[in-house]
Amino acid sequence: MTKIIGLTGGIGSGKSTLAHYFEEKGIPVYIADTEAKKLLDSNKIINKISEALGAEIVQNEIIDKAKLAALVFNHPEKLKILNSIIHPEVKNHFENWVKKHGDFPIVMKEAAILFESGSYKDCDKIILVTAPEDLRIKRVMDRDGATRESVMARMANQWPDDKKIALSDFIIENINAEEAKNTADDIIFTLKNQ
Repeated sequence: MTKIIGLTGGIGSGKSTLAHYFEEKGIPVYIADTEAKKLLDSNKIINKISEALGAEIVQNEIIDKAKLAALVFNHPEKLKILNSIIHPEVKNHFENWVKKHGDFPIVMKEAAILFESGSYKDCDKIILVTAPEDLRIKRVMDRDGATRESVMARMANQWPDDKKIALSDFIIENINAEEAKNTADDIIFTLKNQ
C-alpha cells in the first residue's frame, strides 16, 4: 500500500526546494499548484470560472491568470469560489496520479494550502516546512520582485504555522539548506521504516 505524504509550508518557507530534494531521493512528488495551473487551461474549468467569476477573466479562450490573481487575492469570498472549482479537480487528478505511482512505497503531495483546502485529511503523514516570517517575506520579495505588502497579503490567506504544526507529523525548519536536507533525510529514513 502506497503511503501518501503531504508536504506543505507557508509561502517562502522553501517547500518547493525540499520537494525537488525528495524527488532527487526517488520519491514521486505531485506539485499541486503546478497541476492546478495546468487544469486552469481545460475548457471545463475555463467555463466554470467564467460563469462564477466573470467572462472578463477569459482572454482569447484562456484564463488571464494575472487578472484572476488580482481578483481573488483582494476578495476572500471570490478566492473561496475559485477554490471550490479547482480543488475537486485537483483531488481527482491527484487520485489518478497516485494510482499510476502505486508501485512506489511513498509518494508526496506538495501543496501550499494542504491544510486550508482540507486535502491533508487524505494524507497518511504530513511534513511541514517552516522558516521565520521575515526570512519568508525576504525570499518571496527576492524571488517574485514582490512588495512586502503583497507578500503579507498572500500570507494572510494561509494558516499560521502554529496551527499547522499541531496537525503535522514532521517539521523541517528551513533556515539553512544543508540542515533542512539532513532533516529531510531523517524523515525519509523514518517513513521507509515504519
